[in-house]
Amino acid sequence: MTDTPVLSGPEQAPTDGKKPDRLIIFLHGLGANGDDLISLAPVLGQVFPTAQFLAPNAPEECDMAPMGLQWFSLQDMSREQLQAGVDSVTPVLHRYLDDQIARFSVTPDRVAIVGFSQGTMLALHAMPKYSGLVAGVLGYSGMLIAPESLADENIRKPPTLLIHGTEDPVVPAEMSKVSGEAMKMAGFDVEVAYSKGLGHSIDEAGLRLGIEFLQRAFGDKEVPET
Repeated sequence: MTDTPVLSGPEQAPTDGKKPDRLIIFLHGLGANGDDLISLAPVLGQVFPTAQFLAPNAPEECDMAPMGLQWFSLQDMSREQLQAGVDSVTPVLHRYLDDQIARFSVTPDRVAIVGFSQGTMLALHAMPKYSGLVAGVLGYSGMLIAPESLADENIRKPPTLLIHGTEDPVVPAEMSKVSGEAMKMAGFDVEVAYSKGLGHSIDEAGLRLGIEFLQRAFGDKEVPET
């Protein structure tokens, strides 16, 4: 455990000025850093005034750009290398979650993970393997790298919402569809939504859907009957 990198990054405290009762953790994409998604915290803080927002920086320098960070390398896009990469960083994220849960004295069910692109890939791989069941996973513009890993009967199955731009040139929208289908087959409560005409980004409509999902995940809003 001592060799596991310790993550850090920008944060925003609860807007109500009190001790947080929940954590919303952002996982940024390839070539970015924690500053990228922490920019959403002022908006989300209006809806979740009791939340502590955290955006850890990935542990590696990006090997595909002159600046920025990466959770794992994407130079080799073979399934074997992708799984090896996400496997290697999963314990790093787990340690970070353990540390923050202890630091703020919350339980895993008061933690939500919000990922973008490679951050979504990490969240979808790592959270089913985490020791506790988190409130929910919100993933933008990403994909599930190793669907076969969901066959493990010991995995956790947090509620999940995948949102993807239909014109994404980086990670095709089809990836969220395939990922959602695999998760449903494994017994997850998962939804997939699309932002029409959007590229590799998060738009206002997708952000609103994400906020509503987080409200349901934290129990602030009732889950509609189907």
